[in-house]
Amino acid sequence: MRVTGDGGVGLEVFLDGPDDGPPVLFMHGWPDDHTLWRHQVAALSEAGFRTIAPDLRGFGASDKPTDVSAYALKHTVVDMLAVLDACGAPKAHVVAHDWGAAAAWGLASFVPDKVESLAVLSVGHPRAFRDAGFRQRMLSWYMLLFNFDVAEQWFRENGGEMLAGHPDVADRMKTLADDAALTASLGWYRANAHPRSLVGDSPDLPPVTAPVLGIWSTHDLALTEEQMTGSEKYVGGSWRYERIDGAGHWMQLENPDAVSGLLLDFLR
Repeated sequence: MRVTGDGGVGLEVFLDGPDDGPPVLFMHGWPDDHTLWRHQVAALSEAGFRTIAPDLRGFGASDKPTDVSAYALKHTVVDMLAVLDACGAPKAHVVAHDWGAAAAWGLASFVPDKVESLAVLSVGHPRAFRDAGFRQRMLSWYMLLFNFDVAEQWFRENGGEMLAGHPDVADRMKTLADDAALTASLGWYRANAHPRSLVGDSPDLPPVTAPVLGIWSTHDLALTEEQMTGSEKYVGGSWRYERIDGAGHWMQLENPDAVSGLLLDFLR
C-alpha cells in the first residue's frame, strides 16, 4: 500500500499476517529496505501478528527527497504515525534496526501512546551512543565521511568491501548503483550525523516508558556493546538485553531464527 508521509513523501508499505492480529511495525536502516525483515515478517505473521514493513523515506520504493533536511529523524517519526494511521493501528509493537532504531527511540520517547513495546537491534539510545566514548567514535568514522561530497565516489570505489558482511550485498550494491538512491541514502547521515554532533551534549529525550528489548551481535563492526547496554538508564519501563554470538551487524539475516525467537518471546 502507498501512504503519504510527512511533507507529502510517498511511502511504500508492505503488510502481512492476519488483519486482526496485534500490529508490529518494522523499521529498517541503511542501506536496506523492508526486505531486511523478511524472515521476521514470516515468523511473526505465522504466529498471528499483523506485520507492517515500510520502505523508509529514501529507500526502496518510497520517495527519495533531494533536500537533505528531509531526512532528519523527526520526519521519519511523523512518517510512522502516518503509516500506523493508514493501517488503522492505534498503536503497535515497534521493531527497528540501524537508522530505523535511531528514529524508533524518538518515536517511543515523544509519542509513547503509539508504542506498545520497542525492540531495537544494534543501535542503542542516542544518549547511550554518546556515552560510549572514544571507541564508539572510532568505529563510526564512516558517518563523518558520508557527510562530505566525496562520499558517493568513495562508495563507488569501496562500497562492496564495506558491505562485504551483508548477506544481501549484491542486491544492496545493485540498488545503490543508482546515483539518486545512493545520495538519498546518505542523506540520513548528512541530516543526523553532522560532524558538529561530535561536540556538545546530545538532545534530551523523554524516558521510554514502553517495555524495551535491546539486541546486539558480537561481530558488529560499527557498534559497541556498551552503547546498547548503556541504554537501560534511559528506559523508564522494563528493560531486557540479549546478545547474539557470532552474528554481524545484519543479525536478522545472518541468524534469523535467533532474532525471530527473541522477538516472539518478547512480544508474547
